[in-house]
Amino acid sequence: MIVINNELLKSSNWFSGLQWLFFIFTNTVVIPITVGAAFELPPIKIVNLLQLSFVVTGLACIVQAFIGHRRAIMEGQSGLWWGVILTLCTTASAQGMPMSVLGGSLTVGIIISAILTFIIGVSGVGPHLAKLFNPAAMGVFMFLFGCQLIGIFLKGMLGIPFGNQPQGAHIDLSISLLSIITAIIVIIISVKAPPSIRRYGLLIGIIIGWVAYSLIFQSQDSVSQASSYSLELFPLGKPAWDAGIIITTVLAGLLNSANTFGSLKGTEGMYNVQTKKSEYRASFVITSFFTAISGLFGLVPYSPYVSSIGFLSQTGILKRLPFVLGGFMFLVMGLIPPIGHFFSQLPLSVGSAALFVSYLLLLNSSMNFFKQVEFKANNAYRSAIPLFVGIVIMTLPPSYFETIPSVIRPLLSSGLLMGIILALLLENLVNWERVSVTEDSKQKKEITALDIELEKNQTVRNG
Repeated sequence: MIVINNELLKSSNWFSGLQWLFFIFTNTVVIPITVGAAFELPPIKIVNLLQLSFVVTGLACIVQAFIGHRRAIMEGQSGLWWGVILTLCTTASAQGMPMSVLGGSLTVGIIISAILTFIIGVSGVGPHLAKLFNPAAMGVFMFLFGCQLIGIFLKGMLGIPFGNQPQGAHIDLSISLLSIITAIIVIIISVKAPPSIRRYGLLIGIIIGWVAYSLIFQSQDSVSQASSYSLELFPLGKPAWDAGIIITTVLAGLLNSANTFGSLKGTEGMYNVQTKKSEYRASFVITSFFTAISGLFGLVPYSPYVSSIGFLSQTGILKRLPFVLGGFMFLVMGLIPPIGHFFSQLPLSVGSAALFVSYLLLLNSSMNFFKQVEFKANNAYRSAIPLFVGIVIMTLPPSYFETIPSVIRPLLSSGLLMGIILALLLENLVNWERVSVTEDSKQKKEITALDIELEKNQTVRNG
């Protein structure tokens, strides 16, 4: 207890906790606002979603740190789920499906996913599932995951509206310039500054960008002021049954387990540990609990954040205490509406610029996994197919998928999901080691035959 009290008195832990606060905040604040806008919710409901997100996310981080995987890894609203939900909103709008039906079907799918995640945790099959996500599959997941989220935040930097507002959107040059400068400042601090300052690069960049934005542009509230918030069951729509939406969400929930594997495997080197079965079990059970809460109250489901790897690499803040302090401060922000409202005024372009820099480091994580794979001419397909197919699908407009049956359309229109599925199928159904051995044998035979031919030619000349 004395040691804990002494650690709590250290200003460095509180400053590090403040940086964790801003990292958690910038990863969270955009999500409920964009989802609320996509579902055309009234401002007061968006405020409720925002503040409830603060409370639940702060609590989830603390619980994971103490009784879950016990590492400084953010537990937050999943980027994979977020991208899938926004994609579903776009496709549902194109189909003329009421948002209440989409929201109700999402609710059913999310609750089913929470139950399956709980079973995975309690049964202890997590480590067995982890074997499916070998280094090649994880490399594909990390790269595509980074592409999807980098794309979202790059749009935010350019001033393009979030959510289901593609028509009439355009790049705001003045906002784009400030966002790019903010990102450059964060990169310079992260690369050139001394380690004592480098770890606060994200926080410094956000503060500079926020102040500059307030001085240059007229500040506008992204959400309205509220004195309190209320809990509302199923704000996105009462439970409904649309087979295509539910199948896609359940599959997204299963693939979302890659976030747990990626974050725990990706931080093993930092903490010099091997993830235990009990840590997988505890992490999955806690994630399932908060995912169930998400389904009931209209939040994006939860998972450990793979992007925490980039944050930890960038800042070097590996201790749990600053992480817990950041989660606690974030929870308090949600419990005190004026504080939450104040921080909700962070310009999305500035937050996007800071997160853009953090997520760039997912490329390094992806390359670290790919380094464990021996690529050759005839086995490069194992990663080339899912990578290129996933990236191309991400660039296709939703209208291109209108001719596909509605049951599978939500799945096929998600480049991230399709890329992960292709990677898992190729890695677990094809014996790439045998293919490599066959190629090596073929090359050796060709070399041997060439040597014999050269030797014959030499003998003829000597004769």
